[in-house]
Amino acid sequence: SSNLLNRLFSLEGKTILVTGGYSGIGRTFAETFAELGANLAIVARNKEKIQAAAAEIAEKYGARVIAKAADVNNSAAVDELVQEVVAEFGQVDVLVNSAGIADSGKPMVQVSDEEFDRVMGVNLRGTFIVSRAVAREMIKRKSGRIINIASLAAKRAINNMSGYCTSKAAVVHLTRTMALELMRHNIQVNALCPGYFLTDMNREFFTSETGLKVIKNTMPMRRLGDLEELKSTAVYLATCPPFLTGVDLYIDGGHGL
Repeated sequence: SSNLLNRLFSLEGKTILVTGGYSGIGRTFAETFAELGANLAIVARNKEKIQAAAAEIAEKYGARVIAKAADVNNSAAVDELVQEVVAEFGQVDVLVNSAGIADSGKPMVQVSDEEFDRVMGVNLRGTFIVSRAVAREMIKRKSGRIINIASLAAKRAINNMSGYCTSKAAVVHLTRTMALELMRHNIQVNALCPGYFLTDMNREFFTSETGLKVIKNTMPMRRLGDLEELKSTAVYLATCPPFLTGVDLYIDGGHGL
């Protein structure tokens, strides 16, 4: 049985690039892959935070981890970092597009052009730019998997989050178009759409009185997801069979029902 598990789900020696890798969902994915023996490149804008995360992950799991500070919205910087990762590890087997930002929390009529563009820039354009750079490398090897982190917000409208919801819906459809174009190169592209998980980004709200009410009144399981619950999903999407592509997988405790 352990042989079967290894054959189906082994990440030993694979190289995985994770954007937004120092906290939240990206960090959970990165740690899961490191624990299973993958080489990691983790990327974020904040140099200190990403370097600290890389050092912690490397020490905890004995993995090879490199940290790269880059803005996913800057195509020249992204192209350069992908070349550096390939130079270091030889290839990129799996890409996880997890870099993302939340909205300003304003009604749509009060959102400025700049605020809307910023959210679309990181969440959608950044996903496109990193995927394009990595896909060019994957095509050379006729192999690869891309996991785009979208959100339950891709199919649920949420008050005062017009940019975020729109960007995540667009990421899901970008996933489909990428899957269609890249399948001829043996590259699978899937989207993970998490519901509400407790992360550094939302901890303050969900531990407040209002946040606790929201959990109790609107969530079928009356709780948030635990990031631990994403680990098996991470492994599955990183090792999925070639026939599984273009899927948006919701892990939301029934919130989207």
